[in-house]
This record gives sequence, structure tokens and C-alpha cells, in this order.
Amino acid sequence: MSGNELRSIYEIAPAAGLLTRLRKICSQLPDVTETQSFGHPTFRVAGKTFVVFEQYKGEFGLALKIEQPLQQVFLKDSRFYLTPYIGKHGWVTLRMQTGPVDWKEVRELVRGSYRLVLPKPVARKKRA
Repeated sequence: MSGNELRSIYEIAPAAGLLTRLRKICSQLPDVTETQSFGHPTFRVAGKTFVVFEQYKGEFGLALKIEQPLQQVFLKDSRFYLTPYIGKHGWVTLRMQTGPVDWKEVRELVRGSYRLVLPKPVARKKRA
């Protein structure tokens, strides 16, 4: 598939609605930019990725960084799976189509991922 075909996946239901809600959550965090990485909408802060909205094996998911010691706790929940390729670095993916999305939970997961990738000097400035 070309990049244009991949982008179109995110412009139609159900992905378009999920992405709109995700953008709203991410836009409330300081200094976030949205880019495309391998055709997937990707959210970054200080050049570091903290959320990827992706389609993997026909299923939409939200890849997030979590603290590695907590990874196994998340993976016991069937809504999550180890993110391909980067899971070994503390990433899990939340399935977005297995039932109603708990947007409060998504907001907290996104904020947690954001805090984990935020460089320490930037994080200190933001708290001041």
C-alpha cells in the first residue's frame, strides 16, 4: 500500500472518530506535534514519540509507552498486547475496537506515556 492509501484508512469510520478524540486529548498537552510514521498518526513531544494510532493485523490500536515493570500487568488484560517491534522498550497497544472505549482511561494512559518520554530538563521546566 502507498502512503496515500494508508492515510485514507484513518479518514473513514471508525478510525476517523477515534483519531479525532485522540487528537483532542493530545492537543491538551504542551508542545505536542503530530506526524506520520510508517503511515500511522504519531504524537511526539521534544522529538520523542509517546503515542501511535495504528492499524495492525486489521485492528486499530493505540500504542503507548508505559513503565516496563508495569508492562506485564497491562498484558494480563486482554485489551492490551505487546506492541510489535518496540514492546521490549516498554510499549503496549490498547485495542480500540473490542468494546466501548473508556476515554478517561485513554486520557490517563496518554498523559502517562507523555510524562515518560518527556526529557527530564523539559519536565522540570513544565512543573515550575
